[in-house]
Amino acid sequence: MLFDVTRGELADIFGDDRLETLHATAFPPSTADTEGALLLQVVGVPTGTLRLRECEEDSGRLPLVQDVVDVEGFEDASEDAGGWPVIGWLLNAHLALDTGSGKVYAFDADEETVQELHSDVSSLVHVTLRFQRLLEEFTFSGDDGDEEADFERLEREVERIRQETNSIDPLPFQDDETVWSAVGEEIAAGQRFQGSSPGARSLYG
Repeated sequence: MLFDVTRGELADIFGDDRLETLHATAFPPSTADTEGALLLQVVGVPTGTLRLRECEEDSGRLPLVQDVVDVEGFEDASEDAGGWPVIGWLLNAHLALDTGSGKVYAFDADEETVQELHSDVSSLVHVTLRFQRLLEEFTFSGDDGDEEADFERLEREVERIRQETNSIDPLPFQDDETVWSAVGEEIAAGQRFQGSSPGARSLYG
């Protein structure tokens, strides 16, 4: 694993009821015990920005890439990409796990583009954790006169996540076109704060 992520760490921050996992039976039998699949079964991800994919009712398994997009329309897709399980949804992209290499790919059906998004699932969990924690803990001053300074501080926090991630896995923020780069821009602009978080209360009353 590139990042040291544990169930205990996530539970301490978000609580067990805020963590989503996938069952072993959600994966093709030959891939259920691969590192990435095991992380999604045991550690999971916090709910919010990233959503894990629900299994198909008839099979009880995750859909495959070939079930959700026309793989032939993706010029840069690997020949075996159609058989990868779709593990989640982020912004406007289907997230698929290449159980052979352990990498996570983002398939944008509208643009017919595919990106290498993470070198392994621990990187996916790490970035999700960092952004979700920022969304739930960041506090605006509430003073209109300090609004510009607040947003500068928020932008610095987003940039810190980018830089710290890049030092270990350059894929999530490899350019401005990745879905995580887009999510980071939205957060820096004051979007995605929800519910009773301090940020949401300050922004929306």
